[in-house]
Amino acid sequence: MIASPLRSGARRRQAHTPCPPPEPHGALTSRPRRHHLYGIHVQSTMPLDCPISTRPGAADIELCEASASQFDRVPPQQRRPSDTSDWFFRTPLPDGSDYLRWSGLFEFLISADGRRIAYHALTHGSRETLQTYLVSQTLSFALIKQGLEPLHATVVMIGEQAVAILGACGHGKSSLGAAFLQSGSRLLTDDLLVTSHVPGRPNVILAHPGPPRIKLFPKISARLLGTGRSGARMNPYTRKMILPLAHHEHCTKTVPLRACYVLQPPIVHRAPARVTIGPLSPRQACLELIANTFNTIITEPARLARQLDWAARLANTVPVKSLSYPRRLSHIPAVLAAIHKDLAR
Repeated sequence: MIASPLRSGARRRQAHTPCPPPEPHGALTSRPRRHHLYGIHVQSTMPLDCPISTRPGAADIELCEASASQFDRVPPQQRRPSDTSDWFFRTPLPDGSDYLRWSGLFEFLISADGRRIAYHALTHGSRETLQTYLVSQTLSFALIKQGLEPLHATVVMIGEQAVAILGACGHGKSSLGAAFLQSGSRLLTDDLLVTSHVPGRPNVILAHPGPPRIKLFPKISARLLGTGRSGARMNPYTRKMILPLAHHEHCTKTVPLRACYVLQPPIVHRAPARVTIGPLSPRQACLELIANTFNTIITEPARLARQLDWAARLANTVPVKSLSYPRRLSHIPAVLAAIHKDLAR
């Protein structure tokens, strides 16, 4: 039987106080529901666009809306710093919990054991935007507290196996994911990838599905997915959109991870216009995996040691290769062909 990635070690529960009921806030909350996401079971007072979980027992992580007054235990100078130019900031609190804030959008409290996230909307943003920040950037803090290491990746299904595309923001992960969607492949997750292993099968690494959505700029979306797509804007400072996926475009099951391709910085215009896939040594692969962690903010020694062990194991189990190509939409079909050819080897 395939175990949940939280079964070993991270299952050591700490006592915690259930989320108190929030003050009336609008249509974001409802009766709590249990969802299956990233291989864990999440209970949420906000309906999530994720499969419903029927597993008995306690949820791995609880998401609940809180009123502004319930954030008063955060020192005012940390909750509202004098330098309001900061788009994002994090404050570790004395009890081991974390306070996160995206100015003008949302604030979050993550419990010390990573089992509870309280959220509060600072403006009347869309539910899609709140959900995106909640189940990606914010959830990554809870995952790390529970012993999991999320990767910054877009993952597509090729056959019955997952192929991960890693790279820094703006390097084109989601664009390649959309191109694979256009070619008939399904998306497993966009932006955040959680992996785990199968007990008794050390040579198998599993990739877990994320929410059924992809984040794209309108021009890329129209070119690769057609002009009929609509979605919510990620935040007021970008034109990137959160686009929901149809049922047939998204994979909801846990599958083996076949390979990882690390996108290199865009090729300068004078370089040869070709697609290049190259092998990485285990050491290089390990360093690339660490560099492409989803969360670079938590740097406590225990986390860094665990991250190194996890990256070394993944690098020694799954092929990790470099991928470079000219960043022009006209070259994307050649990129897809090169990846298919490389996997066939």
